[in-house]
Amino acid sequence: MDTIHLGNVRIDRVVEFDQLSVPTTAMLPDATEPDIAKHREWMGPRLLDAQGEMRMHIQTYVIRTPEHTILVDTGVGNNKPRPQRPAWDRYQGTYLDDLSQLGVQPESVDFVICTYLHIDHVGWNTQFINGQWVPTFPNAKYLFVGDEWEYWRSQHDSDAEAHAPIGDSVWPVVEAGLVQLIDSNHVISDAVRFEPSPGHTPGHACLRLNTSEGDVVFAGDLMHRPVQVAVPQWSSMFCVDPAQSRATRQAFMEQHADTGQPIIVAHFPEPGRIVRGGNSFQFEVGV
Repeated sequence: MDTIHLGNVRIDRVVEFDQLSVPTTAMLPDATEPDIAKHREWMGPRLLDAQGEMRMHIQTYVIRTPEHTILVDTGVGNNKPRPQRPAWDRYQGTYLDDLSQLGVQPESVDFVICTYLHIDHVGWNTQFINGQWVPTFPNAKYLFVGDEWEYWRSQHDSDAEAHAPIGDSVWPVVEAGLVQLIDSNHVISDAVRFEPSPGHTPGHACLRLNTSEGDVVFAGDLMHRPVQVAVPQWSSMFCVDPAQSRATRQAFMEQHADTGQPIIVAHFPEPGRIVRGGNSFQFEVGV
């Protein structure tokens, strides 16, 4: 993705992983290969790999307005013990160097936004220095929806080992006093506000960016694979409330279809727009 300029707002991204190995039929338990095949033509080469599987990134989006530098979701992180996920276990990547290449230093970040608190959205909240996990962005406010934090704090309290990412990537910024718990419709400024989108998790939220050239919506994990645009009834294996997730996704499609508003989904390889195609929706790549 090239840098996006919309008025006086700049959007970049840092890609930590450019492909995940989970097949779509495993990610979306209700999906079948014949039903997925019906949608491959409109997804085309920018959303599919050479084998026809949907591409899926782990990435952070960097928003720069005249007032703020904002990071949206912080990936997996370096040095995190993730034995259940070998590709991520003690991973060593170039995330901070890649941020620096964009002209962003950790000290210059004003807000870190986690659309929700899964393992691959919180990793770079912290880094391992002198034997302890410390906030990576020491001058930032880390914004977590209150319902989201309460849910995952409870999960961590009941089984800390199973929810290690909360222990090493969330608790340290809470203890450092950098976290601001917010409502799911919180307003940062005239340009940036949250919008509730529960279902995948209790406090999952989208982010709406208002620019002089129109709005951009950062949809988090409202969807994991582009085919869910066409079939919003397919919830992922990770959805806490699959039925609520389906309803939220369907409403999102109805709201944004044919508006021309760019939609940036956390794991999609490209931004795009939701358009109506036949009796369903499609994801049209491009801003």
